[in-house]
Amino acid sequence: MPDPIEPSQVPGVPDDSPEPTVPDLAGLHQPIMVTEVVTHLKLKPDSVVIDGTIGLGGHAAAILPHIPEGRLLGVDRDSASLALTRERLSAFACQLHLLQGNFADLERLVPPEFKPTEAILLDLGISSWQLAERGFSFGTSAPLDFRMDTRQALTAADLVNELPERELADLLYGNAEEYRSRRVAAAIVAARAEGPVTTTDRLADVVASALGRRGRIHPATKTFQALRIAVNDELGSLTRGLEAAQRLLRPGGRLVIISFHSGEDRIIKRFINDSAHLTKVNKKVIQPTRAEQRANPRSRSAKIRVAEKQAAATEPRQTVTDS
Repeated sequence: MPDPIEPSQVPGVPDDSPEPTVPDLAGLHQPIMVTEVVTHLKLKPDSVVIDGTIGLGGHAAAILPHIPEGRLLGVDRDSASLALTRERLSAFACQLHLLQGNFADLERLVPPEFKPTEAILLDLGISSWQLAERGFSFGTSAPLDFRMDTRQALTAADLVNELPERELADLLYGNAEEYRSRRVAAAIVAARAEGPVTTTDRLADVVASALGRRGRIHPATKTFQALRIAVNDELGSLTRGLEAAQRLLRPGGRLVIISFHSGEDRIIKRFINDSAHLTKVNKKVIQPTRAEQRANPRSRSAKIRVAEKQAAATEPRQTVTDS
């Protein structure tokens, strides 16, 4: 095994950059279905693992003790999350390598010593910390940003204020299945005629006024979700990331993906079913236990799908009834 790469060598996470001060990372984000993830990655003491969406390191913190002779590569678009994770996982510095980037670009990002790899995890969720820091939440007044990678130019404010009404409606419906998308788009266009919509609270108010309030779920939830997906090209990145993961895995290697909405899950399910190189591991999607859903309500929509790289593309595929 090659010599360890110190986290101080991580591109995009310089040692002299200011690091956010966070008192309790574990309290800011609860990783979903940790036991299920660790079990289905099929880890060995010397496994080489890629966490393509390491975030605040919740799953990585559970994986690293299982690979004392192995290594973990953590990738994330958010440089602030990587800085926090480097601090949080400092006890595993000799096993940990962090990189800033989009998991869609894994093949380009992954160093040679991590190719091929035994296990890849993709957690498509957003941490509670990011919801507040990136303006994903409508509970406070924040800039309409929504960028996971602040180096990119496009923001949610650009889409809200510049897209034609029909394109905006199509975006809301296509990304979040907002069936009242035309009403929302019309309200946004009318509001921006009076002045640019640049803050989360103003957008939330515009959508709430157009749709009315019913139940506990805020009426702007799907609008915010659709804009976040568009700003970060989440569905396109997912397709490219799945293709890259399939190529990076060694035969017998495991791919575990956690999704949170139906659009993501459809892409994952179709990709695994259509792949000539992956075998479905779980007949049905894995979902959080009732106890976890009670303890962490944000886990309720989570689904895990697991696939394994076949020994050879010419071998007959295992077929299983899917849910």
